[in-house]
Amino acid sequence: MSTTRSLSKGDRAPRFTLYTDEAQPWALSDHLDQPVVLLFFPGAFTSVCTTELNAVNNDLGSFEPAHVVGISTDAPAVLSEFRSTQQFEFPLLSDHDATVCAEYGAKYDQNFTAMGLDRIAKRAAFVVDPAGTIQYAEVLDDAGQQPDFDALKETVRQIKEERGRHEH
Repeated sequence: MSTTRSLSKGDRAPRFTLYTDEAQPWALSDHLDQPVVLLFFPGAFTSVCTTELNAVNNDLGSFEPAHVVGISTDAPAVLSEFRSTQQFEFPLLSDHDATVCAEYGAKYDQNFTAMGLDRIAKRAAFVVDPAGTIQYAEVLDDAGQQPDFDALKETVRQIKEERGRHEH
């Protein structure tokens, strides 16, 4: 039984500042010049997470003009090694105490593993528009599943088109 409610389309995206794999602060509010794709993942160097982030990295151009970031509860040093090894072209953010995961409803309860770990991100994907509103939300309880990449890209495309109409 989960105590956190997952956020859904139309909800205001909780603002946050986390540290990147390069130990630099990364604030959501500083990146709302474009759509932002938030990819929460359970752990660096695990097979499904590696597959997911490589799939996004190999197709990063399709997510333009969005800012794409990966978020896990791994320490910045671990994320730095993961990003360097995999050559990801987008930052990885450390939510070490799982506060942001919990705010987005993307945190496993303690019973996720036999070890009773309380700080594991669920695999989840959100697209936040420049107004700070969630336009796409997908939280997967099964860590073996991948988010719907086509739906993420389509949401970014729609936000981009909508902005284009308002600018002309």
